[in-house]
Amino acid sequence: MTTLDYTVPVTRLDGTPTDLTEHEGKVLLIVNTASRCGYTPQYAGLEELWQDLGTRGLTILGFPCNQFGMQEPGTASEIQEFCQLRYGVSFPLYEKIDVNGPNTHPLYAQLKLAAPGLLGSHPVKWNFTKFLVDRKGNIVRRYSSRDTPESIRADIDALL
Repeated sequence: MTTLDYTVPVTRLDGTPTDLTEHEGKVLLIVNTASRCGYTPQYAGLEELWQDLGTRGLTILGFPCNQFGMQEPGTASEIQEFCQLRYGVSFPLYEKIDVNGPNTHPLYAQLKLAAPGLLGSHPVKWNFTKFLVDRKGNIVRRYSSRDTPESIRADIDALL
């Protein structure tokens, strides 16, 4: 099993550079998000998981991505406002990234290699693909866009 490199550089949605070391020792659900997608209502389920399980050690990390149908065209401030006003999102959001192609963010390069998709494929297929990481940093599983936050709750509970 591959372990997550918590030192990979990421940038918060407010422009602050950081890494993932502040999340070491927690169960992570890492999601590529979009504001204009058929799966966008999953923000509500993700926020519910965060509210219900955050005190037990779950952290949800959202990474907006505009690679699928140009469904995340907004600026960082527009994304933040949309997520807060429409879905009450309070879990950490990061800057817009590429999850596929020549500019794939290093975090997603790790995730895709460690947890391939259907038939061993590596590319992320669509928005709201989810990656589950246990408390030791092991990249445990990939979930498709169709897997709702509610449908994967038992897997998260098992790691908490």
